[in-house]
Amino acid sequence: MLRPAEERDVEAMRAWRNQDANREVSINSHVIGAAEHRAWWERVRSDRTRRVLVFEYDGRPLGVVNFFDIDIDIDAGSAHWGFFLDNETTTAEGTAMLAWMAVMREATDYAFTELGVDVLRGEVLADNEAVRVMNRRFRFTEGDPEAREADGRTITVIPISLRREDRRRR
Repeated sequence: MLRPAEERDVEAMRAWRNQDANREVSINSHVIGAAEHRAWWERVRSDRTRRVLVFEYDGRPLGVVNFFDIDIDIDAGSAHWGFFLDNETTTAEGTAMLAWMAVMREATDYAFTELGVDVLRGEVLADNEAVRVMNRRFRFTEGDPEAREADGRTITVIPISLRREDRRRR
């Protein structure tokens, strides 16, 4: 289940984002401090082009889905997205793959039904083969890789997109 993030979720979101497994596959891989996170939350909570949602699995908050650059145009609405899970909990409980598939299914459904976009876009690190495989399973297509500098390292980022008509339906 996805629900709007609330004030009570702010510290859990930061803790999940700062888990090593999540930082390793993020474009910005530095540890997010409390002040940086608070400033982010204050900006996004009232931004009409963003949605920050908490992913609940088995009745517990276990991840975050971010939609941003939401542009609902009658001809070609689009949004960008990303997500991360509480990797430590889902791995310890053996539910990581189930939660991962559930959050992707719910997030893509949300984008096309609740947001009403025609195209959902994102980015993945080129060396994150597990996510690239899962993206293909959900019918995302990859664009041309791009080299970038982020947090003092050179990374290769691959844009991804999923069109409404190409998505998997339940």
